[in-house]
Amino acid sequence: MATLSGAYTETPLHLQYIIPIDFDSVEEVPQSHSWPQSDDESPRRMFNLDGDHFSIPAIDLDSPDAIEMAGHACKIMGIFQVTNHGIPSSLLREVESQAWRFFTLPARAKVKALRSPSGATGYGIARIAPFFNKFMWHEGFTMMGSPLEHAREVWPHGYRKFCEVMEDYQDKMKALSERLLAMILKYLGISEHDVDWPRLRSNACTALQLNSYPRCPDPRQAMGLAPHTDTFLLTILHQNHSAHGLQVHMEGRGWVPVFPMNGALVVNVGDMLHIMSNAMFPSVVHRVIPSENTHRLTVGYFYGPPTDFHVGPIHELTQASGREDAARFRSITVKDYVQMKAENLEKALSMIRIK
Repeated sequence: MATLSGAYTETPLHLQYIIPIDFDSVEEVPQSHSWPQSDDESPRRMFNLDGDHFSIPAIDLDSPDAIEMAGHACKIMGIFQVTNHGIPSSLLREVESQAWRFFTLPARAKVKALRSPSGATGYGIARIAPFFNKFMWHEGFTMMGSPLEHAREVWPHGYRKFCEVMEDYQDKMKALSERLLAMILKYLGISEHDVDWPRLRSNACTALQLNSYPRCPDPRQAMGLAPHTDTFLLTILHQNHSAHGLQVHMEGRGWVPVFPMNGALVVNVGDMLHIMSNAMFPSVVHRVIPSENTHRLTVGYFYGPPTDFHVGPIHELTQASGREDAARFRSITVKDYVQMKAENLEKALSMIRIK
């Protein structure tokens, strides 16, 4: 994990891109957080209220067709929801409860867990913030493994429960990620040997992100999380039942909402799976719109290969095309791609694309 943190040392952030505003103290959207709206992004269009309903597929992982359905969803949309995923509902409630415990603290208490300028873990603004002219209506807490270091600063005598829940959640999410990735590779006809599966599993690069989107005085002016793709292989997102606001961009349809589904988890393809699939699976562009009435909470888990793992199109996929030049991306280590993304955001993929 320390190695991944080292990927950010070359791109330290100024404190203005780390410390969130005190959302409890604002009564209107400040100019620093006021985003311009284009004509095609009225609230009706953004929330898909015109009757053109488009649903993200829900896949029962116990279904005999789960592999085919998951692979097809990755190929067509890059996103799906899963049920019968094996994560106890009691644990989902506990992680949500502990997240609320943190985010409902006063701002002066939360900043005790502040992320360092070159760090990867702790409390702060989303790392994509410097790429946009306006700030986002969001605060987050990132952890890689135990959050003990930061939690002890916030609760000197009451940190154990928070740490236990977050560590348990990460363990179970890692197992689910391995299960999902194995299904997706099987859909592609790729064996575990083809991707060095034992090393990928034992040294996977992972992160847990608690996301808070406080109630916003005027959501039409604000952006919860700006459009972006995720960096690693897979992201698994838990949305609380009232957490409306996640949207994905679909070609020909624009922004499509991903409504919370009771007991389901959202799974989306990240850049590294897009690369390994040789662009067969899209890395889905997504964003979050805040709410005037609801404080939105989500918990995201990011799963990727070891930091020294070379990410590139899987050889068996390019070989199947019968062309020597079939690979669409050059190979790059996970650490180098994380650093490239930190420095270039959406341009990172094009920088390793083979023309």
